[in-house]
Amino acid sequence: MNQRFYSLDVFRGATVCLMILVNNPGSWSHMYAPLKHAAWHGLTPTDLVFPFFLFAVGNAMAFVLPRLEAAGPAVFWKKVLKRAVIIFAIGLFLNWLPFVKWSEGELVFRPWVDPNNPASGVRIFGVLQRIAVCYLLAAVIVYYGKQRGAFLGGLILLLIYWALCIAGNPADPYSLKGWFGTNIDISILGRAHIYKGEGMPFDPEGLVSTIPAVVQVIFGYLAGDYIRRNSKTSTPELAAFEREQSGQPKGLYPMLTGLFVISVGLLVTGFCWDTVFPINKKIWTSSYTIYTTGLALLTLATMIYLIEIKKWRGGLTRFFDVFGKNALFVFALSAFLPKTLSLIRLGDGVNPWNWLYKKVLQYVPGAPENGSLAYALCVILLMWAICYWMDRKKIYVKV
Repeated sequence: MNQRFYSLDVFRGATVCLMILVNNPGSWSHMYAPLKHAAWHGLTPTDLVFPFFLFAVGNAMAFVLPRLEAAGPAVFWKKVLKRAVIIFAIGLFLNWLPFVKWSEGELVFRPWVDPNNPASGVRIFGVLQRIAVCYLLAAVIVYYGKQRGAFLGGLILLLIYWALCIAGNPADPYSLKGWFGTNIDISILGRAHIYKGEGMPFDPEGLVSTIPAVVQVIFGYLAGDYIRRNSKTSTPELAAFEREQSGQPKGLYPMLTGLFVISVGLLVTGFCWDTVFPINKKIWTSSYTIYTTGLALLTLATMIYLIEIKKWRGGLTRFFDVFGKNALFVFALSAFLPKTLSLIRLGDGVNPWNWLYKKVLQYVPGAPENGSLAYALCVILLMWAICYWMDRKKIYVKV
């Protein structure tokens, strides 16, 4: 089935590639606007990366869950819990990494909570941690609710989250300071373990905003299950047409029609919902979930058409495919390397990880964003080379 839907691997790989691109600029001060997150409400291409990846997690679940259902509840819980715990632990490990920091010219241990500043400590949540929690909760909902229950459960979660936002602060429910979830995150996780990059304690991957993010995985599962179930059927007329187009009947045209129609419906729904519940990645609003799911579905359907039917397979699809085969590993590696190599000081703020940018690429002619982007592209090429070598050696890191 994975070979039949090569486009799903390419979709996942392209998402990971874009994630590495936006997370590794030469300088955070010099980035082109599409490679930045929206300041608050609204959407940029960068704001599509995370929901697309969660959508891809759900896609993959659709092809794995039938085997777990056949194996029984004991196997299901063992597999799902193990995977969620490992992914969460890796994310927490990367947050704490490299466990030491420079202080007054020497390396000192980085504590869980800074004794000199109780409000400062290791962040608990993050990208991988959210993936782990969303995967676990979505898998449980799908396993026990099946397709119809999962769909209804997802809609209920989105509506509950909307109601909680309004009830939590009716006067100002969707602002950075007014959003109700921050106080809950702080009370549960502790102020020391909350992200503070917004100028105040606020975690864009915290506990509360994970509620609608779970639905992103559920919708990804439903899309993958729809693809799996409906790609096997075809009328004689469609089969003849498909055989003429691609050499073999696949039953993909009816399925693709459904995907395109559903994606447009989601986009319209998300756009309309935005008028009363603004599209916002940082608090992961319900309208954001619906709208980005529509975009992900539209992108995936287009890839299925081009790759599975029109057979557009070549260097570009192969480039993204190797990322998709080791998606979580390469994402973790792209965070591990800069954190560890930054400990090695070469003078003037230079370390082995940023040496290429500091010594060469920041002097690229033109806007300073050019050199910063060039460096991010170099990081992608490095990660691709590692993934390509692993693929050639048939090394696939699974959790």
